[in-house]
Amino acid sequence: MSLKLYMHPFASFCQKVLIALYENSTPFVAHQVDLGDETSRAAFLSIWPVGQFPVLRDEEKGRTIPESTIIIEYLSQHYPGPVELVPAGRNLAIQTRLWDRFYDLHVDEPMQKIVTDRLRPAGRSDSFGVEHARKRLLTAYRILDGEMATRPWATGTAFSMADCAAAPALFYANLVEPFGDAHRSLAAYLQRLIERPSFARVVKEAQPYMAQFPR
Repeated sequence: MSLKLYMHPFASFCQKVLIALYENSTPFVAHQVDLGDETSRAAFLSIWPVGQFPVLRDEEKGRTIPESTIIIEYLSQHYPGPVELVPAGRNLAIQTRLWDRFYDLHVDEPMQKIVTDRLRPAGRSDSFGVEHARKRLLTAYRILDGEMATRPWATGTAFSMADCAAAPALFYANLVEPFGDAHRSLAAYLQRLIERPSFARVVKEAQPYMAQFPR
């Protein structure tokens, strides 16, 4: 099989790519990376020395593609399917990329800051950084709640790359900083994402690792 995805099913950016693959039933082989295992880590670093996943390896074309957004763009160009994850129209494509980046940078990133701080050794926490991250999340919630009051998916009526980014980011963020009654449109959007078969599959595959999530 040409495509091999280096990933972990519990990682949000890996989940983003998995959603894209499942949406179009794109054939691939999942290679789970265990960074805590010396052999697994070394094998992965030989593919991508930066050491961050997901990374897609296209054996047929001899290409190694890192970063979740770039991977989905690559899949859309070289392995398109019935779900047009990156729209052909320039204006809608720009909107898709905008909201993709918004979810990555303003939801996923601060969420991960809060989560990783909880995993730090005693006495090494970053309370200032966590408070800043929470403020960023709440600002994002306010913006997104207004946006999602008027449409079913991130950029309109069609599911796209932006929704692939939104699903894991919002799922984990809601565990860290629950939406509450003040963000009902955002909560309803997350429910639609959870009911989407591609993301439902991703959540099921991550379930064995959920006990590791610091609450």
